[in-house]
Amino acid sequence: MQRVRDASVSIDGEVVGACRKGLVILLGVAADDSEADADRLAAKVARLRIFENDDGRFDLSLLDVGGGALVVSQFTLIADTRKGNRPSFTDAAEPQVAEPLYERFCAALELEGVAVARGRFGARMQVSLVNDGPVTIVLDA
Repeated sequence: MQRVRDASVSIDGEVVGACRKGLVILLGVAADDSEADADRLAAKVARLRIFENDDGRFDLSLLDVGGGALVVSQFTLIADTRKGNRPSFTDAAEPQVAEPLYERFCAALELEGVAVARGRFGARMQVSLVNDGPVTIVLDA
């Protein structure tokens, strides 16, 4: 995830999701991920203190700053590059498993009180963002 000042995701030139101050979350779903993982990850994202207080210290969460989230599915995050020069995606969940978990994560994040915008699962998308910091954090279920 990346802390952003502004972000959007487009498909064929049409903006399908956007957020202002908040997070862009590139979500990869692995074959062994579960609904419990999605729920736990959403709770962590909502409360992770990666926004600065008045003293410039990371002390505020997405909930504290009233930020939004733009969640984009990205199976390429599950790439295995240990062998050869072509990434393997055998550890990524199949679409019929990954899409419900992607939706579960988004819904769980909304239940935490975060405004969630989405990309479109399985689509070729263009993501634009203004990274704030830059601050980029990797979370693993």
